[in-house]
Amino acid sequence: MGDQEAIARLKQGDIGGLEWLVERYQVQAVRAAYLVVRDRSLAEDVVQSAFLRAYERIEQFDSTRPFGPWFLRSVINAALKVAARWERSVPLEAESTGETLPLPDPGPALDEILEAAETSAAVWAALGGLSPEQRTAIVLRYYLNLSEAEMAVRLACPPGTVKSRLYTARQRLRHLLPAWLTPVASQEP
Repeated sequence: MGDQEAIARLKQGDIGGLEWLVERYQVQAVRAAYLVVRDRSLAEDVVQSAFLRAYERIEQFDSTRPFGPWFLRSVINAALKVAARWERSVPLEAESTGETLPLPDPGPALDEILEAAETSAAVWAALGGLSPEQRTAIVLRYYLNLSEAEMAVRLACPPGTVKSRLYTARQRLRHLLPAWLTPVASQEP
């Protein structure tokens, strides 16, 4: 079954269509939401709500367009709203939730695993120093691989705003990341 068939089944009232879409998009959606809200259970709640909204509004969905980008845009927008609310209610100095990051594939050598974990922890901590809008820009650009033009459409803002958020986020990350992760200016192309 493909997206189009699943959507057609869903529009006919067959819940199996939604089940197929959940299986196809849930992992990617939770990862994207998690990168924005930085809390696993909150990310899962965001995605669950997004699937429910998609189910409730499936009649409004244009079946000639791809479902994935439409749905992920919905997830990112919801995650951004939740993150903004969450950051207003939780002080920036609050300790992390204690949630452990997923372990990398056990195939690589121990030193590679430790280096990857250290890099992941440093990047995760640096992402925490960004505003929700900046995190969203980084996730859309580097996790979902969207162009700046696609980001402007998805975020419903001018391209200049997207460029500004990306630039500011990159500059902030350069200051927040440890020196061993930040490229030296002379080595950059």
